[in-house]
Amino acid sequence: MPLALFIENGFTLVPKALQVEACISIAAHIASTHAAAAGTRCLLAQEWCQSLAGQLRENQALSMLIPKDFVAVQCTYFEKSPLQNWLVAIHQDLSIPVAERVSHSELTGWSEKEGITFVQAPDEILEKIIAVRVHLDDCAEVDGPLR
Repeated sequence: MPLALFIENGFTLVPKALQVEACISIAAHIASTHAAAAGTRCLLAQEWCQSLAGQLRENQALSMLIPKDFVAVQCTYFEKSPLQNWLVAIHQDLSIPVAERVSHSELTGWSEKEGITFVQAPDEILEKIIAVRVHLDDCAEVDGPLR
């Protein structure tokens, strides 16, 4: 069922993709390294996060959605809470991390965030990217999570 919904809608929800204990462990890793920050785009450099990417790939529901030759390229964490919150207009993220800047007419919007180079790639590239979003808190559909 998640595959059919994913193909039809461009997204699907996979409840309980991780056990509660795994979410608690992830939150502890984040707290130990980024306690003062509202977010970071650099988590994939950490071993625990690379392991998390592997666990998500092995999840039965997610493995149907992610082609075998796909690799994780970024792991982002943002904390929005009553103490750390900001208004973000409705938008679609179009920037992707890349190893280095290259000259090509279809690559635009170059930027650097936390020392990582980002670019806005053409639609044919963006259409091949799959984002996996994990909510560490108790978040239900009625709470308005990003899709």
